[in-house]
Amino acid sequence: MVSVFTFFGPPAITLLLFAVGAFPYASWVVRRKPSQPARWAVIGIAAAIAAYGAGTVYGLAFTNPLDVCGDKTGAGVYVDAGRDYRLTSASVDSFPPSITCHWTSGHSTEEVWFWVRPLLYAGLACAVACSALLLINRYKYRNAPRDSEIDA
Repeated sequence: MVSVFTFFGPPAITLLLFAVGAFPYASWVVRRKPSQPARWAVIGIAAAIAAYGAGTVYGLAFTNPLDVCGDKTGAGVYVDAGRDYRLTSASVDSFPPSITCHWTSGHSTEEVWFWVRPLLYAGLACAVACSALLLINRYKYRNAPRDSEIDA
């Protein structure tokens, strides 16, 4: 039953990805000792990727959006959870992720989790700001005077 996956799957997979990603991140931090902006840039990128994946129900929105919207009956018709209305169409936007289901009642529902867009935008903002800090620090370091000349 796909509707159970679309309800419980994205949050569970997102938490699993963060848990699994914590080990390589911790290893990288211990071995390489990166700066704070580099750490936060990586965290921001990971958050944005996970949010985008959850927003597209990890690809199901692009492969079969009707399965995200409703349950398929034995007659091949997609209906809502209460079996009251039939699904007329589904529209999918890739960025920001959006899956809109249109029903015979004239009502439309949004199937993307409420936390996806804030996490996506926060992750992107964090990654961009920290990457800018890294570039600024690199530019300042490169143009700083060096006392590497040996006096004879």
